[in-house]
Amino acid sequence: MGVYFSILVIVFCIVLSLRELFIPDKIKGKKVSAENFFVLAIIYATVMIGFGLIYFLIDSEGHPVLVEEEYIAENDVLSKVETCLYFSAITLFSVGYGDISPIGIGRVIAVVEALVGYTIPSAFVARTVFDQKV
Repeated sequence: MGVYFSILVIVFCIVLSLRELFIPDKIKGKKVSAENFFVLAIIYATVMIGFGLIYFLIDSEGHPVLVEEEYIAENDVLSKVETCLYFSAITLFSVGYGDISPIGIGRVIAVVEALVGYTIPSAFVARTVFDQKV
């Protein structure tokens, strides 16, 4: 029960982070700035770490979500966290090296994460380029 509550909290944090793209005062104007870059980097980091933790928590409950190719999966916690964060990053940024594959519910989560990864830059560009004053 505690793991599922943790997953809900993580999803809530991801949603709040993505919401930053749509708050009028967070993304400043139609220019490239360090502040806009920082906001985008924080959003990406939150989403990447959040999905990595979701993979890890589901795996720790005994439901395998990732399979490593040509590599013996280690059972220590740090190695699993590292693998989950790595897979999350390559999925979010749509690189997909193919050394780790999602299985079971991990496939659904990976699809959602890839969709979010494709949507963030579009939303950011739309937010900074188009004047959204109402």
